[in-house]
Amino acid sequence: MLVIWTILFLFFLLLSVHPFVTYPLSLLPFRRRRPKTAMPETLPTFAICVCAYNEEATIAEKARNMIAVADTTHDCELFVYVDGASDRTAERLAPFSDRITVVVSDVRRGKSHGMNVLVERCRAEIIVFTDANVELDGNVLWELAPSFADPEVGCVCGHLIYSNPDESAMSSSGSLYWRIEEAIKQIESDAYSVIGADGSLFAIRRSAHHPVPDDIIDDFYVSMKIVIDGLRVARAPDALAFERSATSTADEFRRKIRIACQAFNVHRLIWPEIWRRPALAYCYVSHRLLKWLIGYNLLLSGLFLLLALLTAFPPVPVFSAVIIVALAFAALLALKVRMAQQVLAMLMSFAGTSWGVWRSVQGEKFQTWTPTPSARATGHR
Repeated sequence: MLVIWTILFLFFLLLSVHPFVTYPLSLLPFRRRRPKTAMPETLPTFAICVCAYNEEATIAEKARNMIAVADTTHDCELFVYVDGASDRTAERLAPFSDRITVVVSDVRRGKSHGMNVLVERCRAEIIVFTDANVELDGNVLWELAPSFADPEVGCVCGHLIYSNPDESAMSSSGSLYWRIEEAIKQIESDAYSVIGADGSLFAIRRSAHHPVPDDIIDDFYVSMKIVIDGLRVARAPDALAFERSATSTADEFRRKIRIACQAFNVHRLIWPEIWRRPALAYCYVSHRLLKWLIGYNLLLSGLFLLLALLTAFPPVPVFSAVIIVALAFAALLALKVRMAQQVLAMLMSFAGTSWGVWRSVQGEKFQTWTPTPSARATGHR
């Protein structure tokens, strides 16, 4: 049995690290240097779309940022959908009504519904989606545009940078995780296609848009449908967006539950279209599905390691070692050792993701959202 437990331990451990290690390594032989497209003399027409709920503290700053970005080109529409806010979000947008089309809903319908409404109003060739708490670099449209010169590209992801990596253990671990994620996206972009865009900043061809069901997360669904249609999702590393990471472990835990639940609901909707294409299925399972299941895989890996140790050694020293390790970790947390706090933050993120997947299986939707408090302090950089 020792051999069986050891093999199972290594198998689930490999599944846990595959999205971050062996998967990107497996793509390296397929990377190809795509010729950098020259900056166009003139840009295509753009529309920037934002959905907001209870963002009165940051929405005016967002509006000014949108206008500054739009002013860098000759034709850029600006839209904000206010999703039944109970605060003064819509009122804060009133001074910008000459530049921004604001659609105010009296009831909450969710972000996906709001984005569908805004896309229907757009006449632009390229639609840029971004979040209400994200600050866009002033040159972002010029950095997104060149990739669309390739007719095989239907979506372009920006480069999200967390602006507060040193504020807490949670923001530090979140920023590290996201830097790894951005590196993997670049490898995917060079080798095949980015597997799913992030809502902080991505752009699509208006003609490639698929309306999103109200109870499905919009960024992942829209970008994955573009890949399923046979177009690429490329990454523009110099199209910069800045956002505060959550600084509270509890906030991040709740955010991971919501995101994982929404993403797994998308998975069940699009999986029948994905598995028929081997390359897409491999990348999707490696980068997305296994990442959502990492908490379960780590738990199973630990269980089989324990069974292997109990097969090889008497129970008393094995359980004594487990208790000593647990107590040592608790002591490091009590002493506020930064590395221990970061490990706990990562484990809580994995736990939140696992719980979100479970809640998706149970039929929950998370159609509406609540802004993460610790990620909403003013000032992005």
